[in-house]
Amino acid sequence: MQKAQEIYWNLYNVDIESKITLSSLALSIFRMKFYDDVNWPIHIPNRNEDEFLRSGYYGGHTDTYIPYGSNLDYYDVNSLYPFVMKEFPMPGGKPVWHDGKPFKVFVSTLFESRVSARKEGNESLSYVYKILMNSLYGRFGINPKSTLTEICDENRFKDLIRKSEFISSDMLSNNIYIVTYYSNTENTELWNPPKNSAVQLAAAITASARIHMYPFIYQDDCYYTDTDSVVLGHPLPKDVISNFVLGMFKLEDRIMKGYFLAPKSYCYIPIEGGKTVLKYKGPAKDLVYPEWFESQYADPSRTKRKKDTLVKIGIKLESKRIPVYQDTLWVDTEPVEVIDLSCLNDVSRKIIQSLWNETNQLQNENRILKKQLVEVEQRMKAYNREREVNVENITRLSKEDEGTEPKLKPKKTEDDALNHL
Repeated sequence: MQKAQEIYWNLYNVDIESKITLSSLALSIFRMKFYDDVNWPIHIPNRNEDEFLRSGYYGGHTDTYIPYGSNLDYYDVNSLYPFVMKEFPMPGGKPVWHDGKPFKVFVSTLFESRVSARKEGNESLSYVYKILMNSLYGRFGINPKSTLTEICDENRFKDLIRKSEFISSDMLSNNIYIVTYYSNTENTELWNPPKNSAVQLAAAITASARIHMYPFIYQDDCYYTDTDSVVLGHPLPKDVISNFVLGMFKLEDRIMKGYFLAPKSYCYIPIEGGKTVLKYKGPAKDLVYPEWFESQYADPSRTKRKKDTLVKIGIKLESKRIPVYQDTLWVDTEPVEVIDLSCLNDVSRKIIQSLWNETNQLQNENRILKKQLVEVEQRMKAYNREREVNVENITRLSKEDEGTEPKLKPKKTEDDALNHL
């Protein structure tokens, strides 16, 4: 801690003990050293602007396309969000597009300093520059809805507990209460967002990042993507690969065999040895293993409840893409058809949602029946093969019997007849 404090003070004359989060630290450095409030002022949206812009603010794009593959290449972009902040146009002043790039000097300076630190073998300093570059974006997207805790008297307490924003309370002493509630919600009259919350910048950064990744994600041999990374069935051209150039790809891993079953749910074996990589989002992440991924790939609808726990292990299908099967083998996916329901009222939406759920259930039942039908057909083929073999054996034995002379039974003597009696 003392070493980090010394580094930041020497570089930027900032005491990190005065900052609660890395994003607030990055913002302070940006404002002191790089912010041009004359040529490129940052507009803080009012309530209506924030709610409208925030509805278009989405994060990274994570998806699975092809569930299984071998001999794959896993690439990762060098500092995707800082690259976008440096190279893409951003909304400046009141929300309109400007050709200016207000973060270009900030990102360029930190990235070049990071490269120099890495070349000198100073990993601690390299990490300082990396974390500052990556933390600034998040500060602009901070949600104005926050949790406040207030110590108040009984009259204020009675007023707060009647509001829908109320969370919890406790009595400290006579006429003194501690109350926790939400602020800046759609029901509150007072609008007091965090300082420097500029969601238009955060939305522009993440949208531009998705645009930058689009040409690589929508290739026919893209197996998986997660924000700034792609798993492909072929190597990328050399002119887009570099470990030291901002925005270019670096080869993260070469994959011998991999299963990519759902967003944040994959398993692969590296070609160059090393530990098998497992990723599983959710409370069951410590309960999955490579054999589970193989079984789940063979039967994607399979779920399993861990003994003595409430955790159910499985994957969520058809949230964004629908599995494509060849016979019973899951080989690909296709996008879910999106229908615009904005013109419908609530009752109509509920009816269509109910029909949609029923359709999904019927499709699942149809897949199960198809699988059972294939199993029955396989059993029938095995039975027919066995029957044909039996018929061939009976025919062969019959022919063998026809080719041999029948044995004559010995004649019964008179003594045999008396003995029989």
